[in-house]
Amino acid sequence: MQDSVNFKIKETKKMSASSTSISVKSILIPVVAWLIFYLRHLSHSPLLILLAFPALIACTLEAVHHAEVIAHRVGQPFGALVLALAVTIIEVSLVISLMLASGQDGSTLARDTVFAAIMIILTGMIGISLLTGAMKFREQSFDLQGINSIITVLLAISVLTLILPNYTKTVSGPYYSERQLIFVSVVSLILYASFIFVQNFKHRELFLSKEERKQNSQHDRPANNTSLFCLGLLIVCLGAVIMLAESLSPDLDDLIDGLHAPHSLAGIIIASIILLPEGISAYKAANRGQLQTSLNLSLGSALASICLTIPTVAIFSIVYHIPLELGLDSKSTVIFILALLVIILSFSVGRTIILQGVVLLMIFATYIFMTVFP
Repeated sequence: MQDSVNFKIKETKKMSASSTSISVKSILIPVVAWLIFYLRHLSHSPLLILLAFPALIACTLEAVHHAEVIAHRVGQPFGALVLALAVTIIEVSLVISLMLASGQDGSTLARDTVFAAIMIILTGMIGISLLTGAMKFREQSFDLQGINSIITVLLAISVLTLILPNYTKTVSGPYYSERQLIFVSVVSLILYASFIFVQNFKHRELFLSKEERKQNSQHDRPANNTSLFCLGLLIVCLGAVIMLAESLSPDLDDLIDGLHAPHSLAGIIIASIILLPEGISAYKAANRGQLQTSLNLSLGSALASICLTIPTVAIFSIVYHIPLELGLDSKSTVIFILALLVIILSFSVGRTIILQGVVLLMIFATYIFMTVFP
């Protein structure tokens, strides 16, 4: 996540040169989103539904952008936490809205969303990054120990949350009991906090590229007025995202039912919206030859998604007595383990070529195909 902040701030340093246009855009997007939300309460026009989806995506992108500016202002490690919390709020709001709208069918939504996010990142985002980088630079390198540290935490928490529930005995089925759910949630938070500590304090150099290690000067931080302005817009954007997600939940559920598609497709849609900003940044980093930054951004996003979303949704599940099905089915487990094995092998030598990218993208295509046609 730290590399996410550092890389994206380089993109947003041009803000001072064109503050007027960006300010107008930043204000206009949440205003339009809130307007569409209120109009939907007055009318059920299909046109408003069509406008609501791009408004939701645009507001999500703006919210993440404002979180990045604030993160750069407060510095690390608190900046990474600001960005992670903002993305988690968006993800959780979408998941909980659809859980409430779907009723009993929503018990698998949190699992499907987290699993979709991990698969999109591990096979889709990283696959595109490796393919893009290899086509342009032939072979790319990265810090092996830093990337393996992230993979170690990701592997542990993924198995504890998505596979282990299938083998517990307290509650039948792919569920945790309340005590087990609380325990796993605490473990998730401890693992994420440990990762943030290691990344930003103990072994910060392992997560920086060679160019970043040589840089001694810090980037100019945004002014206080700019940061406060972004904080206000962040709150407005997050509110719009949450309310639009709630209003669109029944429509998305009806759309999936109308297409006779599995409900797990909703998880892929939610994860795609959430990961859109991160995916664009990861691609840009790989295209500029910054594979270390691209991988840190991708893997860090996966880690934040699972370590922060599961505990939050678990609290919601316990308080409102909504069942939370976490264990993957056998088909998804096989695809998941295959993706993890390929990731481990691909990053075992500290260098990547075009072949790893192709293999990961084919696994991603298989995951999407098997989800739509189980």
